[in-house]
Amino acid sequence: MKAIDISVIISTYNNPEWLEKVLWSYDVQTFKNFEVVIADDGSNQDTKTLINTMASQLSYPIQHVWHEDNGFQKTIILNKATVASKGDYLVYTDGDCIARADFLHVHVTRREPGYFLSGGYFKLPMAISELISEADIKTQRCFEIHWLKQHGLQSSFKNNKITAKGLKEKLLNVFTPTTATWNGHNASGYKSDIIAANGYDERMQYGGEDRELGERLFNAGLKAKQIRYSAICLHLDHERGYVKPEMIEKNKAIRATTKSERLTKTPFGIQKL
Repeated sequence: MKAIDISVIISTYNNPEWLEKVLWSYDVQTFKNFEVVIADDGSNQDTKTLINTMASQLSYPIQHVWHEDNGFQKTIILNKATVASKGDYLVYTDGDCIARADFLHVHVTRREPGYFLSGGYFKLPMAISELISEADIKTQRCFEIHWLKQHGLQSSFKNNKITAKGLKEKLLNVFTPTTATWNGHNASGYKSDIIAANGYDERMQYGGEDRELGERLFNAGLKAKQIRYSAICLHLDHERGYVKPEMIEKNKAIRATTKSERLTKTPFGIQKL
């Protein structure tokens, strides 16, 4: 049996309707040698039922890594999923991001030792998020700009993420004012680099918890490659009722320490140091 090359780590919490769309998107990837590891931050039985039902319908293997719901503990479940992953290269994304068919191909072909890859997402309004069906994903028409506009998408410079190809795509990656950072919805790196950094800082809740890992990778000498206009995923709309100002302030303080002390490893990660 061929060893798994890539592990796609998808975080989720109580949103099986969106997760189902995301899982269908990985069934049509042009790159095939991967597994999906679902990092489930305490979802109820509905998510488990969905995964069990879909597992036999999908062309790739799924691991479901779950822990009990104890508030926002995404960093803890991401570390558990990281340890459980079988690939030596890890792609991190979210359970509300539908991946275009070439998404993993981009991550695989652009990976390079000494680097991590930094992608973005294309945000959809709620009406289109709800409308997208399995057929829309499998035909890839939900990634076509005329289909999106037909269903209410407004004109914007951001639409270049969907339409950019060839030279235009390369130039936009180079000249985008957005800094290449570790973005939990679309980032990838070698498992050995993530383990060397001791994974995510488990003290952190919502607000820059992914960026902080990237800052430690930078401190360790890694560089970031921008793939914002190349690795495309559609972000399905949702509310963020779990966001609290004190979470964000606490995370800012941890990130400030990571930067000022040039930390390459967190003592509050996969291994408790």
